[in-house]
Amino acid sequence: MYGALALGSDHAGHSLKESLKVLLEKREIPFQDFGCFSADSCDYPDFAVGVAKGVQNGEFLQGVLCCGSGVGMAIVANRFHGVRAVVCNDMHTAIMSRRHNDANIICFGGRVIAPEYAEELLEIFMNTPFEGGRHQRRVGKMDDLPVGEAQC
Repeated sequence: MYGALALGSDHAGHSLKESLKVLLEKREIPFQDFGCFSADSCDYPDFAVGVAKGVQNGEFLQGVLCCGSGVGMAIVANRFHGVRAVVCNDMHTAIMSRRHNDANIICFGGRVIAPEYAEELLEIFMNTPFEGGRHQRRVGKMDDLPVGEAQC
């Protein structure tokens, strides 16, 4: 069973986000779209913040962010305590970011990855459990690092 997902994109990731929404609807996976809602130029931090805050406060188990490369969204999301966002363009990263790092937000580049492949990677990300054990200690150390309050 899947938990609710938070979705967000900027204009460069809008089309990819929309294709991922079709997959989620087909699988009856609940989600909330934090925008953007068109391909009009916009600023990615405005949408990454809502997704990151939702994951941070436990309202959503995981998040999906899409921009041109996925990098800008990941940088913004990782400013939030307890958020572990990863840019993902391959299966190994999708699996290992969950198994070893307990990543909770996956970031895609709409200008980098084909929608069909992003769908496959999202399925892997959602279905791969965190292994815990020695990895829990390491994730705990990440979560104990001081971070400033994100100002967006």
